[in-house]
Amino acid sequence: MNTRAFRRSAVAVAAFSASAIILAGCAGGSGDDDAAGDDGQITLTLATFNDFGYDDELLQEYMDENPDVKIVHNKAAITDDARTNFFAKLGKEGLADIEAVEVDWFAEAMQYSDLLAEVPDSAKGRWVDWKEAAATDADGRLVGFGTDIGPQAVCYRADLFAAAGLPSTPDEVAGAIDGDWDTFFDLADQYKAATGKPMIDAANSAFQGIINQVEFPYDEADGTVVATTSPETKAAYELVIERGIPNSAYSGQWSDDWNASMANGEFAAMLCPPWMLGIISGNAPEVTGWEIANAFPNGGGNWGGSYLTVPANGKNVDAALALADWLTAPEQQEKTFVTVGAFPSAVDAQSAPSITDSTNEYFADAPTGTVFADRSEAITVTPYKSANYFKYNTALQDAITRVFDGVEDAQTSWDNFVAEVEAF
Repeated sequence: MNTRAFRRSAVAVAAFSASAIILAGCAGGSGDDDAAGDDGQITLTLATFNDFGYDDELLQEYMDENPDVKIVHNKAAITDDARTNFFAKLGKEGLADIEAVEVDWFAEAMQYSDLLAEVPDSAKGRWVDWKEAAATDADGRLVGFGTDIGPQAVCYRADLFAAAGLPSTPDEVAGAIDGDWDTFFDLADQYKAATGKPMIDAANSAFQGIINQVEFPYDEADGTVVATTSPETKAAYELVIERGIPNSAYSGQWSDDWNASMANGEFAAMLCPPWMLGIISGNAPEVTGWEIANAFPNGGGNWGGSYLTVPANGKNVDAALALADWLTAPEQQEKTFVTVGAFPSAVDAQSAPSITDSTNEYFADAPTGTVFADRSEAITVTPYKSANYFKYNTALQDAITRVFDGVEDAQTSWDNFVAEVEAF
């Protein structure tokens, strides 16, 4: 789920909120390390961020099957909070029995794969190949349970597009953006000329969409750092500066103002992985104009996705592995897609009728299962992400923000990005 760029917004959620949910039954696989309390129950802590779709109803289902387990669900509002906590405590004390890790900093976690418990053999082969490969260390140990992936479409306000004289049906909008990024920004220019308002929600969102189509944006597989020398990375920065910023309402996402703007018409379109659907509908529940175009600039791209990990020094490793296994099984991935739009990384779930036949009433009954299956098939590039990916990506997004805010010009901000990379 994600990201600094798969940060599912916390609509009316504090930085951390916790709810204790009692789960029932025998947690299959519990071993000697699983410590039962005085009441005979094992307490499992589950740490996620934003909204994974692990609601009370889903956890209650596990309760009905496992009466000797109690789960405490701790939810961070954004991934940055979860990341800070994870790396401060990994290998020490204080982490949850199950920790969610977002894809943009998962490579950092893989440096310490020996501190994470191995996924049971029975679960291996469940996920799409690239999702599983990214969670397998040099010793062949799979240490992450795949949750969702984020194939991208474009969500837009059909009413605002129509009022601006632009194509407004999903098929028409898909046709209008079916090209490269300049084609997309051409449409944004038309919208701004007609309305005086930006079409896109955030410049850094556009940047994330572009950089997710670059195979080696910041470094290569042999460790060579190319963050400041890659022509594709520099071109992505320049394109967003020149065409993204003038057409964007915000620099970045996830602020209170950005949340509110989904309902008040400050912008009319946003790049839209499936997990974004719940964010839009949650922030603009009374708006009837949001729809989905089954297209994406320059083909396809994946934005976000997460893993569940089990710290190897936890007090309840076997029970935690059993719960993580259950939460990421195809049947539960189907349910979280229905709940929050998290598109499954489990292969069997992707072809399930509950996915393929699904529609979203809020988005004018859009066939979301079909849309995001198509968008998944359109992904041709999976960016290489080293342990430093999160730092490089954050630094370049910050450079874009400085230009957006008028703090620095484009060249100065790039030069400062270069200096920052060299100092890592």
